[in-house]
Amino acid sequence: MRVVSGIQPTGKPHLGNYLGAIRNYVKLQDDAQAAGGECLIFIADLHALSLPHDPAELHASTLELVATLVACGLDPNKAILFNQAQVPAHPEMQWLLSGTARMGWLNRMTQWKDKAGKNREGQSIALFTYPVLQAADVLLYQATHVPVGEDQKQHLELARDIAQKFNNDFCPEDAPLFTLPEPIIPPEAARIMSLRDGSAKMSKSDPSDMSRINLQDDADAIMKKIKKAKTDPEPLPSEEAGLNARPEALNLVSIYGALTGQSVERVLSENGGQGFGAFKPKLGEALVETLAPISERFRALKEDRETLDAILARGAAKARERGTPTLAAAYEALGLVRG
Repeated sequence: MRVVSGIQPTGKPHLGNYLGAIRNYVKLQDDAQAAGGECLIFIADLHALSLPHDPAELHASTLELVATLVACGLDPNKAILFNQAQVPAHPEMQWLLSGTARMGWLNRMTQWKDKAGKNREGQSIALFTYPVLQAADVLLYQATHVPVGEDQKQHLELARDIAQKFNNDFCPEDAPLFTLPEPIIPPEAARIMSLRDGSAKMSKSDPSDMSRINLQDDADAIMKKIKKAKTDPEPLPSEEAGLNARPEALNLVSIYGALTGQSVERVLSENGGQGFGAFKPKLGEALVETLAPISERFRALKEDRETLDAILARGAAKARERGTPTLAAAYEALGLVRG
């Protein structure tokens, strides 16, 4: 079992990142180790180049994300934690796979359509081709499993298509080069929605900071944001069906359930009939209890640049070692001569 996943260092990590991905990373590092495998988690700083960015902010955000991941429980002694920019094999593999990927496949990517909008001609090539880099990210390490949200399943399917075509075109039938990775979709809280709009995913890019709970928020900020979170005037129902057409109510109940390890049904059975004036403080307290130790550890790590640099350097060295054999085999399969 080899688990590979990346997270972009853009904006401040928030509750949706924690419940939908980061908390799952901590579980996966332990599961992979127990299965005799390993877990590679990388900071996708090369992917950040697909959209306009500020170099100084990208640099600072990369280090802050390392501190956040470790503060949330990712252990550099159990998982391989690194950033793409220190492992040149990622863009190398992307280029080798670019001859196999097809324009039609990339044109069908829904995230390309969403992010490019009507101005496709004005977008960077990187925005169009970054799914090929995503494929390289996982195929380079022969990943067996990749944790993905529902909105990323299409990109993993593309990685599988690229791997399959490369194997068919350039490898003996009995000796394929690339492993076809399987998705891991977290069963709970994979989609945490905005506190201002229950139909929109909680996002780092939302211009309103009140739309999200940042992992660095202190107790006062968390309580304030939950108090002002959009709801409706109806009390909580006693059954999940009563949340139909009430996206904001469903979101707050789902967050509480994810934090306390309860199903939506269980949360409603205990809180049905309550108004949000009673439920919101309970949710805020659960958030503070979960995030306070993370925030405290983050602040300490953020100031320890030497430790952060060392974590990334050690992780990159391990990642380069893991990826070298596959990269070399891809060059050979394509008939490229290297000194």
